[in-house]
This record gives sequence, C-alpha cells and structure tokens, in this order.
Amino acid sequence: MRIEITGRHVEVTDAIKEYARKRVEHHLADFPFVQSVHVILDVSKFRRIAEIVVTGRSHLQTEVKDESEDLYASIDRAVDKIVRQLNRFREKRITQHQNGEKLGRLEVQRLKGEENSE
Repeated sequence: MRIEITGRHVEVTDAIKEYARKRVEHHLADFPFVQSVHVILDVSKFRRIAEIVVTGRSHLQTEVKDESEDLYASIDRAVDKIVRQLNRFREKRITQHQNGEKLGRLEVQRLKGEENSE
C-alpha cells in the first residue's frame, strides 16, 4: 500500500506525517484490495481539514473529508470514516459474490468436484 501525505496551506511536520501514516497503516491493514492512500491536510483560519482518498482493485475509489479545530482529531475521524466505507465496500463485494454474480477459482473447482462425485 502506497501512502502519500501532502499539506495544503500548511507545512506538514514530521510528527503529523508519522501520526497520519501510522493511523492509516494500522487501520487499513485489514483491506488487501487497497493500493494507494492519499492524505491531504488543510488549514484555514479556524478549521483543520483532513481528507483521505483511497484507490484500489475492483474499481475502488473513495474519499472522505473531516474538519475540526484540531488536526489530529480530524485525521482520527477521517480514518474512522474511511474504515466504515471500506467495510461497506467489502460487505457489498461479499454479498455479490455469494449471490453468484462472480464465482472465484475455488468455487468453480468445488462445483466441478461435486459434479464428478455424482
């Protein structure tokens, strides 16, 4: 998984980069279909905005944005939001798979094995 962290109107310190990278790596490790993550941190007058864009296999492209008065809190809440979205995406793919829209290699082998045993 490739992680890129950029700042908009703010100099992103090493501490913030490391914090965002650890949060993203820790929470998105359960999603092997994620290929790249782009974290965009923005600071305006009283708002601290964290935006996360995730791309991956199976036409996955999703993004979230969260704002608060603290940049660390914005990062935390944005990561939580993206995890919820990725869980929804994974559940949707599993449901489609179970409904027979797309059979994997193991299911085809299992079905062939059942036909031969009859």
